[in-house]
Amino acid sequence: MKFADHLNIEQIRKFNQLRYTSRNQKEKKSKPLVKQKQERFSHRDLLILMGTRRDTYKRVNGAVRRR
Repeated sequence: MKFADHLNIEQIRKFNQLRYTSRNQKEKKSKPLVKQKQERFSHRDLLILMGTRRDTYKRVNGAVRRR
């Protein structure tokens, strides 16, 4: 049996009103938001963020030295 078979006419009418108002509210919320300005990074900044421009260290005779 369907959901509507268990309800009387008045309950079906109320249910439809709720359904349509909630659908309209979703449509109002789904409007596109104002795009935020994207941050632009230079090539050097990207390398620093990825960690590729870090100093590398090596152990030489027990001491840690920078390469």
